[in-house]
Amino acid sequence: MPDDVDHVVDMEAVAYAPAELTVSQGDTVAWRHAAGEPHSVTAYQDSIPAEASYWVSGGFGSEEEARTGWENGEGVVQSGQSYVHTFETTGTHEHVCIPHEAAGMVGKVVVE
Repeated sequence: MPDDVDHVVDMEAVAYAPAELTVSQGDTVAWRHAAGEPHSVTAYQDSIPAEASYWVSGGFGSEEEARTGWENGEGVVQSGQSYVHTFETTGTHEHVCIPHEAAGMVGKVVVE
């Protein structure tokens, strides 16, 4: 994991811990695989600020591409890996772990 991370979210078996995080504009967050099967960190395209760039493990351009990519084994965060994103746009950013969405593995980052 990079040294310049401001916050860490652990990806547990079927949950992000913490599920909700408040950060400052410009802060960097790392989602660290802590337990369970492979995970994803996928922004809900309609639940991030309109002016924000889309963000997702795997670097896809949209939520639809990320979901298709996951089906093809792309955008995966495995044991020992992390996904890192720096938040430049204030507002609420909601995200999901695609394979664990039905289990309620969703999160929120509030950027102030």
